[in-house]
Amino acid sequence: MFRKTVLLVFAGIFLLMVSSSAIENPILRIAYPAFPPFHWVKKNGEMMGFFYDILIQALEKRMGLTVVWTAYPWPRCQENLKSGKDDAVITVPTAERAEFTVTHNTPFYLKNLNLFTYVDHPRFAEIKKIKTIADLKAGEFSVITYSGNSWHKENVQSMGIRTYESSSLENVWKMLAEKRGDIVIEWPPGAWPDIRRADVSQRVVDAAVQISVMPFHLLIRKDSPLVNILPEFDKTIQTMMEDGTMELILSQYY
Repeated sequence: MFRKTVLLVFAGIFLLMVSSSAIENPILRIAYPAFPPFHWVKKNGEMMGFFYDILIQALEKRMGLTVVWTAYPWPRCQENLKSGKDDAVITVPTAERAEFTVTHNTPFYLKNLNLFTYVDHPRFAEIKKIKTIADLKAGEFSVITYSGNSWHKENVQSMGIRTYESSSLENVWKMLAEKRGDIVIEWPPGAWPDIRRADVSQRVVDAAVQISVMPFHLLIRKDSPLVNILPEFDKTIQTMMEDGTMELILSQYY
């Protein structure tokens, strides 16, 4: 009886130690798609990207969390949140994502969105005059995007604009080069690496028309025990903007 009691006491102490360790060293599991220059893994296995650097600085170095990054195709990233396999993604808040995630107030990055088209588009002069997404609708232009792009679904496709989808970012640009749509809406510094990888840089052009801005946030699934870090994360991001850290990180990439 005495031996059983001692074993139970030691088991209780062990569980308490494990529980305490988990609280002191919380792990945030982020699902992400490989997408230079935001976040990707180099051939030597080193992860990099300015979203990666921003979040490591905020979450690990300033807030004391451990972050585990796992790469998946973008649609699976969102499915992993819904299933509970991962805790968070980095993306734009939408009404659809608000059904299963929670986020913070301050975007940690604003991504300017330009219009891209194919070289020698017969309506290029009209494309240069576009100012709003409504103008795309009025001009009956079609848009190519990637599967799982909720921003496009909510802001472009919802207006009845004809849309063509690709399962990969690289194929989006191949489709545009092959004239299978009129427009791709994307952030230039992130677009050109994929355009070059698709080997269509001589067949695709940035029209230099900014049509919108995408505000990027950290989204954490509603039932994750780590949703309570979001207010502190928001304050940390604001501090990084004020003390010059954000500008320093971005200057290393573009």
